[in-house]
Amino acid sequence: MLTELTKSRVYFAGICSLIVTVGVARFSYSLLLPIMQDNTGLTESGGGWLATTNFMGYMLGVLLAASLHNLNHKYNLHRVYLILSVVTSAAMVVTTDMITWAVLRFIAGVCASGGLIIASGLILKWLVKNNHRAELGIHFTGAGLSIIVTSLLVEIMLAMSADWQQQWLALAVLAAIVAIPAWLWMPHPSTEGQAGVTAKDTPPSKAFTSMMMLAYFCAGYGYVVSSTFIVDIVEGIKGLQGQGGFAFILVGLAASPAALVWDRIARNVGYLKALLAAYTLQAIGIVLPAINDTLPVVILSALLFGGTFIACVSLVLTMAGKFFPSNPAKFMGTMTLAYGCAQIIAPVCTGYLAEAFGNYDLGLYLSAAVMMIGTLFLLGLLRIEKNAEKQKNLRTRTNISAH
Repeated sequence: MLTELTKSRVYFAGICSLIVTVGVARFSYSLLLPIMQDNTGLTESGGGWLATTNFMGYMLGVLLAASLHNLNHKYNLHRVYLILSVVTSAAMVVTTDMITWAVLRFIAGVCASGGLIIASGLILKWLVKNNHRAELGIHFTGAGLSIIVTSLLVEIMLAMSADWQQQWLALAVLAAIVAIPAWLWMPHPSTEGQAGVTAKDTPPSKAFTSMMMLAYFCAGYGYVVSSTFIVDIVEGIKGLQGQGGFAFILVGLAASPAALVWDRIARNVGYLKALLAAYTLQAIGIVLPAINDTLPVVILSALLFGGTFIACVSLVLTMAGKFFPSNPAKFMGTMTLAYGCAQIIAPVCTGYLAEAFGNYDLGLYLSAAVMMIGTLFLLGLLRIEKNAEKQKNLRTRTNISAH
């Protein structure tokens, strides 16, 4: 009973960590982008550059997390990120200077790695040490919940006629409150559990790792275009003005249970086949608004995107735990570098395309095409996995014959 209570607290800490470091420090910008454009003169390309600086910060955070081997340092760094997520959100209100905003978005991006990489690694390691199923589905419900919580707060503040500055302050207050359980209940490395439980690493081949990085790069490109611009895309569709926040809430509603659902799918068909299905559905969700911009299609697009983007992250990071149970952050960091590179490139490209053509359609087509290229890499990974299984079976039969 005590173990189950502890597990619930650990998961709740992880969910709260994602709400603070990802929901407020990352996703809230997508919600406030149209409001800031209306009230501060921020352009589409400027909005894209701010998103890119956020992801550049995320990349630095990933590199930092991957380079740190001392778990105590990671644990303390996670706490620093909780504080900085609050501070950088509140500080957005003091200026309209693009350089200052870029610095703040960069620091907020560093903080986002706290929930996605450091917290994921601490929780996964705690689960392994305590003989629980090494899956991150419950933890990643926090990503969907972070979208819902921040979207609802923004909608409530809009109903109260709050300006963009009041919105950022409200988000900072939310982050400060939610950071408390994340601070208190994130499992400390020294209390991870049974010291006698040992985990044997089974690292993948270099070819597998390289192709997985390419596939995950594609997932990062597909994710960042829709997650950054979906509110602005919907707000720009004739007849759907004012529905951007609603679309983002739908993304969050679909994302909340998605990681758990895809965990179950992966158990039945394997992680790579599950990823293949998620990539394909995500590509469809991305391109739908460019093909048809009616409300039912936009709703379907939001649900498809929300139901798949977090699955791609959760499944890959869970694979990291299976390959390197002794130090899952190692493979997590490698994969997230690929994912993060795409997140730096995509917003700027999409922002310029939107300014040049007057809409996001070409950016969405490009994003969906990159996702489909990712499915080709996944098919290559399936072939590598199949060949490795054949060789393993052959060695087993040879050993049996020798005896």
